[in-house]
Amino acid sequence: MNSDDQLDAAFAALAHPVRRAILARLAKGTATVNTLAEPFEMSLPAVSRHIRVLETAGLIKRDRNAQFRPCTLEPGPLKDIAAWTDMYRPIWEARFDTMEQLLHDMKDDS
Repeated sequence: MNSDDQLDAAFAALAHPVRRAILARLAKGTATVNTLAEPFEMSLPAVSRHIRVLETAGLIKRDRNAQFRPCTLEPGPLKDIAAWTDMYRPIWEARFDTMEQLLHDMKDDS
């Protein structure tokens, strides 16, 4: 998978709130599928499908420890997303600065 495909997969995986919640939980440390499923009112197979999407996108990895399959956050794709968004930061900041100046000018005119 090339870098554009990986970025697309990561953004697609992050598009669902359950998957973002799973990543937020994994940011605190490794967890089993059962632990990750606890806060959600959905079946274990449904949570497993969300985990599979995150794993396919490279955002998490699953290990094998006896009968357990602990999940761990993989920071690489998140760093790629941060780098991609940072390319656009100067544009956003310039537009916010322009908007701030316009609002300031409108306030002075009233």
